[in-house]
Amino acid sequence: MGIGAEAAGASPGEAARRRFRFELAAHPGSPAQARRLTRARLTGWAVCEDTCDAADLVVSELVTNAIVHTASTLIVCELHDDTEKVRIAVSDEGCAPGEPRPSPQRPEEEHGRGLLLVAAVSSAWGAQETGPGLLVWADLPRAAGTARPVVADAFRGTGAEWL
Repeated sequence: MGIGAEAAGASPGEAARRRFRFELAAHPGSPAQARRLTRARLTGWAVCEDTCDAADLVVSELVTNAIVHTASTLIVCELHDDTEKVRIAVSDEGCAPGEPRPSPQRPEEEHGRGLLLVAAVSSAWGAQETGPGLLVWADLPRAAGTARPVVADAFRGTGAEWL
């Protein structure tokens, strides 16, 4: 189940504030492990299939970014669930200065589209510094077909109150 995992909150099927936290070593197999843990937990929380699919993509991209773009040895993932949305938050242990942002890519490039994908499938996303590291989060609608992409400026606090 990764290095460690813990769950808190309501019983399965009850969409009150629930939280699931897990830690992963920063290695190439961790995005796949994060997808498995995320899918299992969201399915247990009776989250719709479309949101589970989007969550697979989001957690994979955020964990991959934490591995590739930081010197972290440990990645912490949190899933939050309530009646309206699911939040995925990924923390690393240290990164380059500045906030993550989608970068324009040429069509022939194979990499660098992760945050563009996250922005496309989430209703909001953002980042905030956490000591030496960075926490990047994305909100997904709990019900299918209700996403409206909004990029939040988490460095001014937008959206961070839910963490």
